Amino acid sequence: MSYSYSVEERFLRYVQVDTTADPNSTSFPSSAKQKDLSSMLVSELKSIGVSDAEMDEWGYVFATIPSNSDRSDLPTICFCSHMDTAPDCSGTNVKPLVHRSYDGTPIVLPDDESQVITTEKHPYLRSKIGDDLITASGLTLLGADDKAGVAIIMDFAQYIVQHPQIKHGPIRILFTPDEEVGRGVEHLDMERLNADYGYTLDGGPLGDIEDETFSADAVKMTFHGVSAHPGYAKNKLIHSMKVAAEFIESLPKDSWSPETTSGREGFVHPVAIKGGLESTTVQFIIRDHDTSKLMEYETRLKSMAEKVVKKHPGAQFDFEVFEQYRNMKEILQDLPFVTDYAVEAMKRAGIEPKRAIIRGGTDGSRLSFMGLPCPNIFTGEMAIHSRYEYVSIQDMQKAVDTLVELVQIWEKHQ
Repeated sequence: MSYSYSVEERFLRYVQVDTTADPNSTSFPSSAKQKDLSSMLVSELKSIGVSDAEMDEWGYVFATIPSNSDRSDLPTICFCSHMDTAPDCSGTNVKPLVHRSYDGTPIVLPDDESQVITTEKHPYLRSKIGDDLITASGLTLLGADDKAGVAIIMDFAQYIVQHPQIKHGPIRILFTPDEEVGRGVEHLDMERLNADYGYTLDGGPLGDIEDETFSADAVKMTFHGVSAHPGYAKNKLIHSMKVAAEFIESLPKDSWSPETTSGREGFVHPVAIKGGLESTTVQFIIRDHDTSKLMEYETRLKSMAEKVVKKHPGAQFDFEVFEQYRNMKEILQDLPFVTDYAVEAMKRAGIEPKRAIIRGGTDGSRLSFMGLPCPNIFTGEMAIHSRYEYVSIQDMQKAVDTLVELVQIWEKHQ
């Protein structure tokens, strides 16, 4: 399609707004600065003619592009991306850099020249030779996860408003905070959203369409020791940190972890440890595409802790499980057309679709179980949660093309 895309300029603007989520916060959103981007998006939506754009008290952004179809029986389709960035790597003072017509050579990031992006470590780059790439400067992540998705939806909205000849049903736009800390839809008002089917824009390589995620639990284990004065501690002191460390050391070294698994293999992953002499807490995330395996993993983890604690008479531990999200496939397998339409849209846009699974989750995981079946579409975001993060401008533009085709397919098929 002949169109002057705005996705590049929007993306460069959005990544400079610090929206890092805070996993230790009890507020919502977890960092108030996320609302800075919410406000910006509401203003920009109104400026392109989406008049009902609004932000609620929690920082969610809602907007509607009304149907222009002659049909009155069409479902409402929602496009969703999250505004926050991961706390794994700094998102403060992001300096985006555009690398025109990438030639395949190593990209040295200027603010820390030890940070080098190469095709050897990032094989997807080999298919991006000739594309225009955006990276950060070496001190921060870029924020393509998921501001690429935000920019794509915003550019799509502009396109649809500017091309009223494109027939479509009602469209809802949703931008969420706190996806990166697993709370993205915690306060979402589904009645206010008022949509029938959805798509998150939070995927990776060009052409990926994902309708299967991990199922996920969190586990909090608290090891309790016995305190004593260190000068008089012989045969009395049981150090909770040492018990916890012994337990972590007992975890398998060649399996059952993120660094040793791929594909459909699940894992158990310690993500934080905090404590002292009397009490030490270890937090885990538990992941597998088969929901039934989560309980197996948790039972095994608990059994391993019992064996360690048994070696230290007087020590104890608590074991708490928290459900996080479930595999969206459990919902989408009964509604295959939602994914099929996205596949068809990519083909119409000249893209080779690739059905993929997510070794993680998206807002779509929880939205699917909240009544909004919601597969995930590519954005081009790569090397996420790191200083090596990059995105192809052409990938983002192809995602805009996909959404334009997708709303027309829904208008014809439903």
